[in-house]
Amino acid sequence: MKFTAQEVAGRPGGLNRPTAMHRYARGVDRSVVEQSEARQDLVDQYLTDDEWIAIESGDLSVGDLYEWAVRPDCGAVVVFSGTIRNHSVEGANVRSGVEFLDYEAYTVEAISRMRGIVDQARSMWPNLGRVGLVHRIGRIEVGDSSVVVVVSAPHRPEAFEAARYAIDALKSSVPIWKHETWNGGSDWGVGAQQISAVPHPNEGSDS
Repeated sequence: MKFTAQEVAGRPGGLNRPTAMHRYARGVDRSVVEQSEARQDLVDQYLTDDEWIAIESGDLSVGDLYEWAVRPDCGAVVVFSGTIRNHSVEGANVRSGVEFLDYEAYTVEAISRMRGIVDQARSMWPNLGRVGLVHRIGRIEVGDSSVVVVVSAPHRPEAFEAARYAIDALKSSVPIWKHETWNGGSDWGVGAQQISAVPHPNEGSDS
């Protein structure tokens, strides 16, 4: 199933849901649960001891995700943080003077798709330790993080490969859209596209 921002804006559980939803697997550390439930900027999440999947509306803590991903049986932690830049490029289209972005998400489907990405990553790299996918929505200023992916694994090759797969799959298959404001106006991002199904790792990745 494919989605566009306009198609889901009026659906139940659609864009930028105002109330938090928490989903946890059985046995997850209760202290982590209590800490996450206390956060005011959490929109929706799914949490286990080894998976951290969330949509948030406040500043993303790269350091917290890194520390969470460390496990004694894993010798590698790879962190990717996607930050807002002052211009956007898609093919021959260049938009300069970007001041900030507004992200919107179909959050119910986004969490489901992000869980699917983690499942695919684990099927391809079964020795992965912890995997976190956290995306921010709302207004985000230039230089701030909009998305963080963290992967731990016993060795660096699978950590790097799984992290690359996860961010590429998130960008292509999770229903999250950006609206750009620049010094001459505002519009959807030049790279806006329809959302496709979660890809298998063997399908390759975009540059």
